[in-house]
Amino acid sequence: MNAKADYQHEPADGGALRFTGSLSLATLGDLPERLDREDAPVRRLDLSGVDRIDTVGAWLVQRFAARNDATIEGLNDDQRNLIDKVIEADQPVAMRPKPIGSFWRVAGEVGDAVITAFKTLYGLLGFMGATVLALLAVIRHPRRFRFNAVVHEFETVGVTALGIVGLMSFLIGIVIAQQGAVQLRQFGAEIFTINLVGRLTLRELGVLMTAIMVAGRSGSAFAAQLGTMKLTEEIDAMRVIGVSPMEVLVLPRALAAVTLMPLLGFYSSLIAIIGGGFLAAVSLGIPPVTFVSRIREVVPITDLYVGLIKAPVFGAIIAIAGCFQGMQVKSDAEQVGQRTTSAVVQAIFLVIVLDAFFAVFFTWIGWD
Repeated sequence: MNAKADYQHEPADGGALRFTGSLSLATLGDLPERLDREDAPVRRLDLSGVDRIDTVGAWLVQRFAARNDATIEGLNDDQRNLIDKVIEADQPVAMRPKPIGSFWRVAGEVGDAVITAFKTLYGLLGFMGATVLALLAVIRHPRRFRFNAVVHEFETVGVTALGIVGLMSFLIGIVIAQQGAVQLRQFGAEIFTINLVGRLTLRELGVLMTAIMVAGRSGSAFAAQLGTMKLTEEIDAMRVIGVSPMEVLVLPRALAAVTLMPLLGFYSSLIAIIGGGFLAAVSLGIPPVTFVSRIREVVPITDLYVGLIKAPVFGAIIAIAGCFQGMQVKSDAEQVGQRTTSAVVQAIFLVIVLDAFFAVFFTWIGWD
């Protein structure tokens, strides 16, 4: 049977406590309370007289030694290993924070979202500036212009998008004409459906819906491509060999989007007008010749200018947002999906905000 744990205080021996017996849970007795009441100075704990020690006893000795800044002596290898494990495990426990009310929790989340939005906007503006600097560098050194890369992006952004953009625009033209005709029929003014289709598609929806479609197709592709290259360290390798990723990867995509967005927007507007003319001929009995003649009369050329001015700005925003989010990928493949989603959402949000700004601006200068 193991002897009960005990200790003797020997102040003459440099303030030492000599433990005896078994320092185990079953034999500790009132030893913890006695140690808590010990107020004499102690500099050494001698465990050479201890028969057995378990985890509880080791924790008790280690806690007392830490409180009095004392050293532990007289340990064999097994006891020393146990004391070391206890010291390693004796760390502060993270306490669960006090729950906060729903109002403050929501307010905190809103504040975090606002801060994240401003940081993202700041980074996007910096990335836009870096893109402009890369363009200026290419203008100063034309040999560095990647013509083949730009042509390849022309196909990605423009040629392969013709089918889906055309189908979407044709259906939107039909919907605008049908809904407009239903409402205008109440006043006997179905003929003004042509005005609605012509002005709305050329001025707003043609370019706006094309920008949203390009953001979903090309903006997400830019983010995924550059994000994958970041994960595989291809972009870092470019920097090591002295090649600028902004000139090689970002600039061709931005130039392709800026160049092709006006063409895609104009193409989308024409197809939407054709869709509206198709419904006008089938549902309203308006011949195509009359429809085209009416379009020429009621749609001012400024509506076309408005669409063509907005389109390259939308293209630049889509390309820069996609490339910026792709460049932010850092750790794992999951971030590629997250950044791709962020690129699409960010591009569409900025396109709609800029479209509202353009609407106010063109009305202010008299192009309404």
